[in-house]
Amino acid sequence: MKQAFKMKLKPGFKNEYKKRHDEIWPELKALLKENGVSDYSIFLDEETNILFAVQQQNGASSQDLGNMEIVQKWWAYMADLMETNPDNSPVSLPLPQVFHMD
Repeated sequence: MKQAFKMKLKPGFKNEYKKRHDEIWPELKALLKENGVSDYSIFLDEETNILFAVQQQNGASSQDLGNMEIVQKWWAYMADLMETNPDNSPVSLPLPQVFHMD
């Protein structure tokens, strides 16, 4: 199942956000794959600083792994770049699918 959601990047942090994701921690990537997350992409609307994410899920969403220590560390690492909740998780809003074409 594909899942889409949006998050918000703070202004001026596009390059740093991309850099950190280009260097994603191998143990975080492994955890996501072990939990069925694949084909994961994040896009940026530079006009609004909205991050649009889409991922294939065969289990948990990446946003459902917040009880894992490595995810909590990643959230803390990214918190200065994004709008976050009090636990440093990104403010994330699911987006319902309204059209699909194979």
